[in-house]
Amino acid sequence: MLKKFCFVILCLFTISCSSTNIKDEGGAESYTTDIAEIGISDSKSFRIGMLLPLSGSDAKYGQGLKNASMLALQDINNPNLVLQYYDTQSSPSGARTAIENAINQRSNLIIGPLKSTEVQSISNETIYQGVPVIAFSTSQEVLQPTVYTLGLLIDEQIDRIISYAALQGRKRFALLLPDNATGGSVARAAVKSAQKNNVQITTIGFYTPGTSDFSQIAKDMTNYEARHARVVNIKNKLQTLVDGGDASAQKALKKLETREGLGDVGFDAIIIPEGGVKLTAAISMFAYYDAAFPSVQFLGTAIWDSSKLNNEAVIAKGLYTAISKPQTNYFANQYYSVFNDRPSSLYTLAYDAITIANQLSFLNDNNLNESITSPSGFQGIGGKVRFFKDGSNQHSLDIIEILPSGNIVVDSGSNYFETTSESLKDFNIDSNYQLPKIFGKDHTLAQILIYGQTIAPENQNSVINNTENDIDVANKQLKDLGIYIN
Repeated sequence: MLKKFCFVILCLFTISCSSTNIKDEGGAESYTTDIAEIGISDSKSFRIGMLLPLSGSDAKYGQGLKNASMLALQDINNPNLVLQYYDTQSSPSGARTAIENAINQRSNLIIGPLKSTEVQSISNETIYQGVPVIAFSTSQEVLQPTVYTLGLLIDEQIDRIISYAALQGRKRFALLLPDNATGGSVARAAVKSAQKNNVQITTIGFYTPGTSDFSQIAKDMTNYEARHARVVNIKNKLQTLVDGGDASAQKALKKLETREGLGDVGFDAIIIPEGGVKLTAAISMFAYYDAAFPSVQFLGTAIWDSSKLNNEAVIAKGLYTAISKPQTNYFANQYYSVFNDRPSSLYTLAYDAITIANQLSFLNDNNLNESITSPSGFQGIGGKVRFFKDGSNQHSLDIIEILPSGNIVVDSGSNYFETTSESLKDFNIDSNYQLPKIFGKDHTLAQILIYGQTIAPENQNSVINNTENDIDVANKQLKDLGIYIN
């Protein structure tokens, strides 16, 4: 297959030898920037400048993205599509040189770069020159009109999972987050989505990035001390009755033998944007402190898709978002047969970027940005995607349920894609807004991280108090056990 693929590319070069070439041009700081031009260059051509880290610390990913784009070219077989590669050298300075070369080579559209710092370094020039960018960054902060991304953004993942869970009846959400920029992004997206879906973020716990010990934060977030004190008090009352010869109290005490707490943990769903052993460690601790399915629904992001979770009993019935996979098996098999390597899910973005560019090339539209932000979006191997005028995007994200027998799609992303056509809007803070309880971080600093400001005293006094609900839940739990305490 590799020989066949190379032969196809070679034929493209040979057929168009008078106008197609592969050439090197000067790059940043005397470094040679590889520019591989594939296609037939004439007045009808649509020129794509693809900025990738073909050298430097991210060269592995750059090469994978390049390989995927070449597969897309082979499948598309559009002779009027001209693709040029520019090496960003895995740095902002390299990206600046790359964009200068791409614009000098009359690129109609820029695909890439990979990292947010590289996107930031080229944005001013591309906006000034009027050349749209479709990058691969997952940072919401670098996006703006005419600077788009195919990267899977935090905002849409969080909104998708909260929206679905809200439809299933979940009303009070907790967040377990790393105390860094990623955690801040998740928190901001969550409070926006909660307001949109008329649900509440009741509890947010921050932990030191890199930790795998979630025992204290889980204990604090689940109100364990108060719930434990309650069950100890009831056990003591029952023991007094047992000492007096009360047989029914003896039976009730036996039922409470394994109980460590009684009452409400303060939420009925929790989002944990972690993967691997950290995820299982965190979920195990919450389950230990009585926050487990069905009373509490575990929710996650696309990072869960790369973790093997089916054998973890505590996470069964957990839900997470993932890019739709209508044709990803085809892509993975094709990539392996040509390059003898298993592709990262990241590489599908490059394949889709070329197919999107191909669709744009047929529109003959002088306003390329209007075509890019068409509400109908584009179909790729990773499902549907559309771009918004602020630079953000929306993918057709599936909702996946984890089961011991294997994960299943419980809500198709195509359905959500068809019914939701706007990016997540900002939230409003008024006198009725209730702040979540914060653990693991100073409240003032947490407010600034999440809201960009400190909140007025009337809101701080409105911090959700679940005392009555806590007692109601405790009484119900006792009644479910057949225990009645005066």
